[in-house]
Amino acid sequence: MRRSPHLLQLSREHHTALVLAKRAQRLARGTAAAAQEFMDELPAVFEHELEPHFQVEEIALLSALRDAQAADGAEDVVSMVERTLLEHAGLRELARRIGGQDFSSLAVFGELLDGHVRFEERELFNRAESLLSPEALARIDEAHRQMGAGCRSTLPS
Repeated sequence: MRRSPHLLQLSREHHTALVLAKRAQRLARGTAAAAQEFMDELPAVFEHELEPHFQVEEIALLSALRDAQAADGAEDVVSMVERTLLEHAGLRELARRIGGQDFSSLAVFGELLDGHVRFEERELFNRAESLLSPEALARIDEAHRQMGAGCRSTLPS
């Protein structure tokens, strides 16, 4: 899929998020003891990698989409923005639970993160590219650079 150069870094970060999601799903099929290291490290990884990515999306991308929706009347954007925010909140809560050693949250976290990334790649980003001006997309990219966002997983394999 060809992606706007202004959303390319956010899109690349989704790959790392998918790897994290698949790892959580795999570990959830095992035992809590086998997932212990992952569960111990997930809150920090989330805070330093996924949270900055979410912040760029929420502050720059979703704001730009809201502005475009208000000007353009693109009603589908409202539900996409709401879904993104709800999923971000859900993932934050699940990461918090996992950090509290809630092994049962691993599978849900992995499934939600996987579905969330696929939604953003297939729907949200495509809609942003079709609705936002090149200047608005460039502002998202600039916000990303300024905020120093990035998924660069440091979890052990």
